Amino acid sequence: MWFALFILALAAAIGIHFWWRASFQARQRQARADIETFQRRQQQTTIDAKAQQQVLFNSMLEGLLLLDRNQRIYLANRAFKSLFAIQAELRGKTIMEALRIHELAELVRRVENEGQVFDYEVQLARLTERRLQVNAAAIRNSAGEREGTILVFHDLTRLKKLERTREEFVANVSHELRTPLSLIKGYVETLLDGARNNPETLERFLKIIERNAQRLDLLIQDLLTISALESGRVTLELHTVDLRALVEKVFNDFRQAASGKGVSLINQMPELTVNADVHRLEQVFANLLDNAIKYGRANGEVTVGAKQAGGSVEVFVRDNGPGIPPESLDRVFERFYRVDKARSREQGGTGLGLSIVKHIVQAHGGDVRVESTLGQGAIFSFTLPVMANKG
Repeated sequence: MWFALFILALAAAIGIHFWWRASFQARQRQARADIETFQRRQQQTTIDAKAQQQVLFNSMLEGLLLLDRNQRIYLANRAFKSLFAIQAELRGKTIMEALRIHELAELVRRVENEGQVFDYEVQLARLTERRLQVNAAAIRNSAGEREGTILVFHDLTRLKKLERTREEFVANVSHELRTPLSLIKGYVETLLDGARNNPETLERFLKIIERNAQRLDLLIQDLLTISALESGRVTLELHTVDLRALVEKVFNDFRQAASGKGVSLINQMPELTVNADVHRLEQVFANLLDNAIKYGRANGEVTVGAKQAGGSVEVFVRDNGPGIPPESLDRVFERFYRVDKARSREQGGTGLGLSIVKHIVQAHGGDVRVESTLGQGAIFSFTLPVMANKG
C-alpha cells in the first residue's frame, strides 16, 4: 500500500514538475514576446519622434542647418536646400565641402570663438544675387561644453528688392517734382524782380508757371492713383460698357492733340461690351492714346480695335511710330521708366501712365502686354472679361 502511494506521489511530483516547467517556459516565451513588443514600440516611438522632428524642421520657412561638435552637417532642412539649390545629401560634410562659400565657413569659426553671431548678411551672386541674413549660435550641454552649432537663414532678397524699389521711387518722385517747382520758382523770382512790369513778359511767364503747375497737379494725381491701385484700396464699380462708344468718347478728347501732330485716329472697335469700371477703363484708353500720340510718328496713325477670344476681349492700341527698343519692352510698364528720357520730359509726361494702365487692367482680372519692332510702331494690348456680343 505504501509502495502504491509512493508511486502515485512520484507520478504526481513528476507531473507537477513538467507542468511547472511547461508553465515557466510559457511565461518565458510570453516575457520574451512582451519584451520584443516593447522594443518594437520603443523603436516605432523613436522612428515617429524622428519623423515628427523631420516634419517640423521641413515645415520651417527659414533655412535651418545643424552642425555637430566636429563642425560637420548633422541636419539640413528642406528650406535650406531650396535656398542654396542643393539636391545632394549633406550629412557628414563640412560647410566648405557642401557649399564652397568661404563667408559661411568663416561665420562658423566666429561662432566657435564668440558663441553667437546675429544679423550677418551674405550675398550669393551665383544664385541670381540672392541675399541672406544668418543668425548662428553654439549649442552647449549642461556642463557648458559645445555640442554643435545652429544656423538659421532668412531670405532677404525680396525685401532688398522692395527697398531698392522704394529708393528709386523716392528719387524719381523728387526729380519729377523738382523740375516744375524749380521752373515756377525761377519765373516767379524773375517777375518779382521787375519782369512783371512788361505785359508781354508777364503773360508769357504766367503761362509757363500755369503749365508747370498743371504738370505738378497731374503728377500728384497720378501718384495718388498708382498708390491706391497698388495698395488695393480701389473699388471697381462694374457695369456693362460699350467699347466702341467709349473709344469714340476718348477720341473726341484727344482730337485736338492728334490734329496738332497730324495724327489720324482710327476706331476699328467692333460692337462689343465688357464688364468693367467705365471711368477706370476710360483712364486706360486715355493713357494709351496719349502715349501713342506723343511718341508715335508725326502725320501717322493710331488705331484702336479688339477681338473676342472665348470669355474675354483683347483690346489693342496700335501706332506706326518709331517703335520700342527690344531691351525696353519688359520695362515700359514700370513706374517712371522712360524709353527716351529727354523726349519724355520734353513732352511733359509723368512716367506713370503705363504703370497705371497695367494696374487697372489687372484689377479687372486681365493682363497687358506690348509688342514692337523698331521702325514699325508698337501695339499695346490688354484683356477684359466679355459680357455680350452685339454683332
